[in-house]
Amino acid sequence: MHTPHRPRPRPQPLAPAHAHHPTPEQHAAAEAFSNGSHLVIQAGAGTGKTTTLAMLAHSARRQGRLGRYIAFNRAVARHAARRFPAEVACTTAHALAYTAVGRRYQARMNAPRQAGWRTGAALGIDDGMCVRIGPRKVNNKALSSTVLRTVTRFCQSADREIAAHHVPPLRGAESAPLHTQLTGLVLPYARKAWADLQHPDHGAVRFEHDHYLKMWALSDPVIPADFLLLDEAQDTNPVVEQVFTAQRDHAQLVLVGDSAQAIYGWRGARDVMTGFDGRQLSLSRSFRFGPALAAEANRWLQIVDAPIRLTGSPSLRTELRGTRTPEAILCRTNAGAMVEVIRQLDAGRRVALAGGGASLSALARAAHALEHGRRAAHPELTLFASWAELREYAECDPAGRDLLPLIELVDEHGSQALLPALDRLVPEESAEVTVSTAHRAKGREWASVRIADDFTAPDDLDEHDEDGAPVPGPIDLDEARLAYVAVTRARSLLDIGGLSWINTHPAGDPRPTGAKPREPAQGKHSKHSAPTQTRRSERGENTLQKSPG
Repeated sequence: MHTPHRPRPRPQPLAPAHAHHPTPEQHAAAEAFSNGSHLVIQAGAGTGKTTTLAMLAHSARRQGRLGRYIAFNRAVARHAARRFPAEVACTTAHALAYTAVGRRYQARMNAPRQAGWRTGAALGIDDGMCVRIGPRKVNNKALSSTVLRTVTRFCQSADREIAAHHVPPLRGAESAPLHTQLTGLVLPYARKAWADLQHPDHGAVRFEHDHYLKMWALSDPVIPADFLLLDEAQDTNPVVEQVFTAQRDHAQLVLVGDSAQAIYGWRGARDVMTGFDGRQLSLSRSFRFGPALAAEANRWLQIVDAPIRLTGSPSLRTELRGTRTPEAILCRTNAGAMVEVIRQLDAGRRVALAGGGASLSALARAAHALEHGRRAAHPELTLFASWAELREYAECDPAGRDLLPLIELVDEHGSQALLPALDRLVPEESAEVTVSTAHRAKGREWASVRIADDFTAPDDLDEHDEDGAPVPGPIDLDEARLAYVAVTRARSLLDIGGLSWINTHPAGDPRPTGAKPREPAQGKHSKHSAPTQTRRSERGENTLQKSPG
């Protein structure tokens, strides 16, 4: 058990206002925190996580302790700052790293994007270079891309030096001997790229936010605080985990999150709550929705073997039924979101896209120019000579993956359909319906939610049951976590829509074997009414990323 610092005398504040009486679970968390224990708090969807953390922060203030709250992004940190006392600084890991290290590299921030092979050329990879590794020919473009991806993987890790395991495998050269040959080729250039990034004022490699975060972590920083609250701990990169856990000798550590909402593994994040050496607590009473939706959420929690099950608020009534006019539509992919945007516009509704459509529109116009053989004026795309070069950059270069949704949208729908739709979007405050990916909807809630049709069932196995019907394949756990996030965004009404296949999947009914399965939602497709898709969790939703911190 960690012994907190000796309390400093402080004026006694008024108790924070709460929308409800604290639950026994919240009281238990506050008591354990006051005792100085390192804590892991599993907080299910809508269970009053922020209110609980505010309780802890105010109790620490009464003890005269100073702390920091570390959030996943700036918006969450700003929201928390309105709830926490001034003695608790609310920030992000990137903001801490920027203050300590990143500001010295401001001159290299926001440099124009360029194709990876151009960066590789600046690092010494010859334009005509081509090396055979087993059956695979590795040309200068593939090598440049692999070098940059190696640096990215290193920056996401807790390692102190770039090593062979940071080199991503290449298709056709996955075996150990061939990968060893590949690493021998890649590592000298990757180390040269990392050395290039150390120059504050100039360099060939485009400087990213994760670069200064890694530099900060390598400096073994000490965060001055009596306690640290790490929010969304289930989506923490190993590099942030390394910095956070290194503080445990001088600060009380509290990890808060929901392991079942760990949906950013494809970005290098991992659930650091599991296995953390601390007292395990939970928040399972949801104040967002009623018992019916809690039961729906628990189906997905059972599939992912989550450490908690939810209890809905008995004072709230949440219906599970179809609706044509939801307040929000949640999609699996950005392409699916654009389909829903166009559908809702055609239906005459005022539509908003979560996160706003302005930046996407500007990029789409630039992409339209490239697609039609013209140079783009947009600063993000000005160095690309063609649409093919941009596509290759987005598909192969780790720095360009945030552009991949745009590429896919234009390729699938064409800019002639995409641009007019984006021009008709309105701000959320004046919209009748908000369309969002499930990833972007995390942390949000709406009165009524419909799940879009691009949440499709797993592939059938090459087996049949006693009635001759195909046996459904297992549910991918990453997809089940994303489904849990999606269904728990509603307060009053949930239309499970594209997830209705769960009603006839063996894993979807937690009742004893032999019980009659649930009927699919009326008017919605069952398991076989939508095309199946292969595993998509590696790339996640491909959301257009904003600068962190």
